[in-house]
Amino acid sequence: MIPRPLRRLLITIIHAALITASLAIAFGLRFDFAIPPAELSRLQAGIIVAVPLKLLMLLLFGLHRGWWQYAGVMDLARILVANLSASVVLYGASTVVVPLSGFPRSVLLIDVLLSFLGTAGVRFAVRIYNEVFLADLPRSNRKRILIYGAGKAGLRLADEIRTTAASDFEVAGFLDDNPDKHGISLKGVRVLGPGVDASRIIRRFDLKRKSISEIVIAIPSSSGAAMRNIVGYCRAAGVSFKTIPGVEELLAGQVLANQIRSVSIEDFLGRDPVELEEQRIESELAGKSVLVTGGAGSIGSELCRQVAAHSPRCLIILDKAESDLYRIDIELRKAYPELDVRVAVCDIRNTRRIVEVIRTNHINCIFHAAAYKHVPMMENHPLEAVDNNIIGTWNLTTAALKCGVSSFLMISTDKAVNPTSIMGATKRVAELIVSAMSAPGTRFVAVRFGNVLGTNGSVVPLFQSQIASGGPVTVTHPEMRRYFMTVREAVQLVLQAQSMGRGREVFVLDMGEPVLIADLARNMIRLAGLEPEVDLEIRYTGLRPGEKLYEELISEGEHIKPTHHKKIKIFQGEQASRAQIERWIAELREVMETADDRAIRAHLKLLVPEYAWSGTPRTARLVAHA
Repeated sequence: MIPRPLRRLLITIIHAALITASLAIAFGLRFDFAIPPAELSRLQAGIIVAVPLKLLMLLLFGLHRGWWQYAGVMDLARILVANLSASVVLYGASTVVVPLSGFPRSVLLIDVLLSFLGTAGVRFAVRIYNEVFLADLPRSNRKRILIYGAGKAGLRLADEIRTTAASDFEVAGFLDDNPDKHGISLKGVRVLGPGVDASRIIRRFDLKRKSISEIVIAIPSSSGAAMRNIVGYCRAAGVSFKTIPGVEELLAGQVLANQIRSVSIEDFLGRDPVELEEQRIESELAGKSVLVTGGAGSIGSELCRQVAAHSPRCLIILDKAESDLYRIDIELRKAYPELDVRVAVCDIRNTRRIVEVIRTNHINCIFHAAAYKHVPMMENHPLEAVDNNIIGTWNLTTAALKCGVSSFLMISTDKAVNPTSIMGATKRVAELIVSAMSAPGTRFVAVRFGNVLGTNGSVVPLFQSQIASGGPVTVTHPEMRRYFMTVREAVQLVLQAQSMGRGREVFVLDMGEPVLIADLARNMIRLAGLEPEVDLEIRYTGLRPGEKLYEELISEGEHIKPTHHKKIKIFQGEQASRAQIERWIAELREVMETADDRAIRAHLKLLVPEYAWSGTPRTARLVAHA
């Protein structure tokens, strides 16, 4: 690669030569290449004046920048305007510079056309050389691929592959499900047919001894259902397949071809990109001291990453898992060397230590993600679930009030709706605690959402482990369904909700359509290149303690109100007063002293009567309508 200073010098020399040549040819054309001696002196004077003037104009229009091999329509427009402007300046000079008096106007008109053709032609000659000559050089190690999707992303990918001399790929054709595109050529590559014909098209290449190595799916905006169909066509064709990232990943990346990756289970969700009010979020976090509890966990660590990107004054990561805390601390210090990152090894059940952390670090915002969340495990440890999820939340909210924290957001779960598990019941109580808190200058809100793909203890890592070990893949029930979203999307919406909260709201995130867990297992097996029930068994094990077949977003008699953000709604249900919560917490502490699981569950049912624990009769509701 030519160094930038040398490259700019070379461009300047080429531009000077083109200016000189175009003016000389313009004079030649004007006088049928028999230039009179008197006009030769004007030509010489014109070159002396035109070269520096035009170079200056080309410089002002930025024609010394850019890679010529990527010249496009926008460059063409800029070249035209630059040359027209340069000719106008040259015409003005011809009226005031004595040696240029009597300069033929027809020469100026011819010159502007020739200058435009020259400066544009040299750029597009470089592009044609790279795209046609270099791209067509034979290379035996290239992979011949088909691009599925002849839209903007597919065309951009094909363009990049053709213009990258060191590319490992050769585009043999497009697949596209739009019949209007079949048979046409785009970027010099033919659209061969729809995805359903992939097997036939690949066999045709095999007969010509030009085997297709791979199909690259270039439809970043495809829905989950569409992606499942596409993957089915690719698998039926018998070749490997990969994809390019979604829109958000493309925006974050630099080179499209380098972002080709294997299809992941997230692609099957087909979630639309999240639209964020970045300025609103920035105003909530920039220059603030932010505390994230459970900051070493899956959701907490992603919260830390996204909060760090919004320029807080300092970020305090609180967790009791020291090894995971160490890892996220190292990651953030490397990614954001200017950010003041602090860690606090702390248990949220330790009231004194919580107050100390908040006061010492002058906390403005708290994101509360610390919780026990494993449903079957907590069924066997109800006292721990209550102590951590309820008492810990109570400690944090009261400390936030005591220390004058401006905003407090708690991460909740859809398992808090009509809970059948101790974990769900404790999270519903935590929601009631947060919504009961209010004070001038302090906003308390909670955000409720479903399962997050790939988090610790979730089903996706379990399935991956079972597939890697040869199966069986265990599913509790053939009809079990769950809501899923990616951790990035969940945290983006959490930050959006935090900026929207006025106090006491429980926000509910749009989770899309519930996913059949058995289908999730089948898709993950297929992504591993195997066939369900042929290569790997799917074994149904039955519902575990506390589990439900379907998760819900609201309880009976409750409803959800829309907000201005299409993916965030407000849960409107019953709330408790702070005085009621305080009395109930005091009684809970006494019940916890007995370590009696049945008594603990019964006390939970006083505040959450919809808690479907069969061992306790339904009791009177303590909460009052908001």
